[in-house]
Amino acid sequence: MCHSIKQLFYELGASPAIHELDREAHGRELEWALRSLIGCPTVVPAVFIGGRYVGSAKEILSLHLDGSLKQLLIDANAIWF
Repeated sequence: MCHSIKQLFYELGASPAIHELDREAHGRELEWALRSLIGCPTVVPAVFIGGRYVGSAKEILSLHLDGSLKQLLIDANAIWF
């Protein structure tokens, strides 16, 4: 799902900052911090837009399907139209 979400952002014109925790030196610690921050047992993927936690793949796909993801990206100055 992470690949699909990354591809979706690229297709919408965004250049997301991507942190793959399994490839980070302190990935395990970052994962535990994210878990406590978002209150979720899994953080794959944990998507933040404009510094605000939006959700996982399910929430991002739902936002895309209802048309509100694009507006969130515009409001966060991640894409311009």
